[in-house]
Amino acid sequence: MPETKTPETVARLRHHRTSPSKVREVLRLIVGKDVADARETLRFCERGPAETVMKLLDSAVANAEHNDNVPEEELFVTRAFADEGPTMKRWRPRARGRGTRIRKRTSHITVVVARYQDEELDRRRQREAADTQAQRASRRRRVQASQRKAEREAARHAEHDHEHDEELVDEHDEELVDEVAPAPVVEEADVEETELDAKDAEVPEAEEDVAASAEADEAPEGSGEPEGSK
Repeated sequence: MPETKTPETVARLRHHRTSPSKVREVLRLIVGKDVADARETLRFCERGPAETVMKLLDSAVANAEHNDNVPEEELFVTRAFADEGPTMKRWRPRARGRGTRIRKRTSHITVVVARYQDEELDRRRQREAADTQAQRASRRRRVQASQRKAEREAARHAEHDHEHDEELVDEHDEELVDEVAPAPVVEEADVEETELDAKDAEVPEAEEDVAASAEADEAPEGSGEPEGSK
């Protein structure tokens, strides 16, 4: 039984003002890729014709969806080529009256998209389902690891806060002890010795005062005048 050929959808751009060799370098990057991968490749391609090829690929996909009722997820780039278009000739003046020919080349770009075979679509769906399950499992592992890390961080912070609170309580208790410290206790013997020392210090002063008053009483009243004057 001959294999049925999948329908293809074509999009063409004629008389593009770029040489075919430059366009072919970009087209080689997307041949055989699905639409999503081809767009991703063209989005990050730094060559000049990449933007034009992107628009042409979007046109081919739109034609397939509108004319053939094929969804974008089932399409891939089966062929892409650039033919040489007409070349415009210009002249540039040079030294000694000479002229140099300038060739402004053009190209006809063609992008062909087709639908995957049913077997290939089944394989791609199974691979995508497996990748999705693996991604989900990986994401679940990452989430669990991040949750465990957050719990460890929270426990460490709580322990640190508890130690800090204990240090503050200890410092506060020490301050209270310093403020409410009792006055030093003086023993009775020390008090008696202090009083005796004070009395011993007062006795000589009292004796000196008594001796001074006695001398003042014994002195005659007219002791201030000399005896020869009488």
